Amino acid sequence: MSSKKLIYTASIAALAFGVSQTALAQSTATSPSTSSSKPTATQSIPAANLARGDRKFIEEAAQGGMAEVQLGQLAQQKASNDQVKQFGKKMADDHQKANDEIKKIASNKGINLPTDLSSGDRREYDKLQKKSGADFDREYMKEMVSDHKKDVKDFQSEGKSAKDADIKNFASSTLPTLQQHLDLAQQTENTIKSGGSAQKTSSAR
Repeated sequence: MSSKKLIYTASIAALAFGVSQTALAQSTATSPSTSSSKPTATQSIPAANLARGDRKFIEEAAQGGMAEVQLGQLAQQKASNDQVKQFGKKMADDHQKANDEIKKIASNKGINLPTDLSSGDRREYDKLQKKSGADFDREYMKEMVSDHKKDVKDFQSEGKSAKDADIKNFASSTLPTLQQHLDLAQQTENTIKSGGSAQKTSSAR
């Protein structure tokens, strides 16, 4: 009786071991496919499918933002009007924040951003660098009004027509700041044209 019971127990144990081994083999056979499918789903597809217009917008926004920061820093150094100096500081600060956002988007989308100013922005910078005092103030504010009119138009268009959701959201969320910049640029330019001085603008606060 005891030997039969022992044989019966051993056979049950062997059967259970076989079932567990089969289950283990099935789980290990399926695990490589599930783990290897995750990385490709989250990285390369957005960059590969990025529309040409969206890529161009981000590249040009990066260059334009870079120019605004450098011109804003130049205004803080060379402007004679305190209001122009403050405007330049705001441009440098605000556009640097926008540039940081652009870099994050570009990194996620696999976009290589320009590292230097466009030829047009370089000419504008060199021209302003040669000016000083009231001449600088007038020319800088004239350029800022012109530049921001173009920026507002470009960001409005991209906010409506962008194919990529992240780029569309960036354009739409940045637009109000650019519109504020345009309004402030026009107000400051009018102050310069009306003969507002550094003393007048600083004491008006």
